[in-house]
Amino acid sequence: MSTHAKFSYSTNTISYKYKQINGVNIFYREAGKSGLPVLVLLHGYPSSSQMYAPLLPLLAPYFHVIAPDYPGFGHSDFPAPSVYTYTFDNLALTMLSLLEELGIDNYTLFMQDYGGPVGFRMALSQPDRIDSLIIQNANSYIEGLGKKWEQLSLYWQNPEANVDQLKTFMSFEAAKQRHLGESPSPQRYSPDCWEEEFAMLSRQGSEAIQASLFFDYQNNIKAYSAWQQWLRDIQPRMLILWGKYDPSFIVPGAQAYLRDVPNAELHLLNAGHFALDEATEEVAKLTIDFLSHK
Repeated sequence: MSTHAKFSYSTNTISYKYKQINGVNIFYREAGKSGLPVLVLLHGYPSSSQMYAPLLPLLAPYFHVIAPDYPGFGHSDFPAPSVYTYTFDNLALTMLSLLEELGIDNYTLFMQDYGGPVGFRMALSQPDRIDSLIIQNANSYIEGLGKKWEQLSLYWQNPEANVDQLKTFMSFEAAKQRHLGESPSPQRYSPDCWEEEFAMLSRQGSEAIQASLFFDYQNNIKAYSAWQQWLRDIQPRMLILWGKYDPSFIVPGAQAYLRDVPNAELHLLNAGHFALDEATEEVAKLTIDFLSHK
């Protein structure tokens, strides 16, 4: 299918469901008919499956789409860290268990931001189940880390002495700037996005949950070399969609993937960290075209 062709649009099969996984209710959005190729959408921080809402009706005619909320995000349960271990290892295990419960054993992963460390753990754990990877501003390379990470990383060295870094990370202004980034078209971005995300971050108990994941994020950077080795060994079919106005994960991080998977398809988009804010139809067309030509 040409990326310039018109595509179908359908809301008929979109549904909103819960599945209990090890005592935690996991919310997920589902679209498309059973039997179609499965596409699993993994969201970023501080978002939820809501970020994919504009994409679902565009993908539904072509794929069976599953878009879950991690524990602590969106409409999923948010048990205290004393009850659920908030690490990226555990988020990945929960997502794998969800797919197991849904009877899904072969799928493409669409990974954005936090979806990268969750998705790569899933892929390394069960590589035979991965059909393709779609990466949207999900970083796996040191050169992809923007300047702000140098300051934020102080929290990992001494959380108590650098609690201001956590507060900055969870602030309203940070949520806003994750969307706007360096885009020359700020009028294209809805304030509803960061208003809703900050409301989630402000829920009672959320600070402890996000602090646990923020502290654990250092282990993602330590895992980069293992993910890169996996990419070199497996050479998965891979589509890289990168909003070039993202100050968090910068363009060299997108280009670095081509070192390890030279046949990957790379598109730099006129968008920010959350590319769907500004380039929903382009992302949909590129995704459909990529997965339709194997």
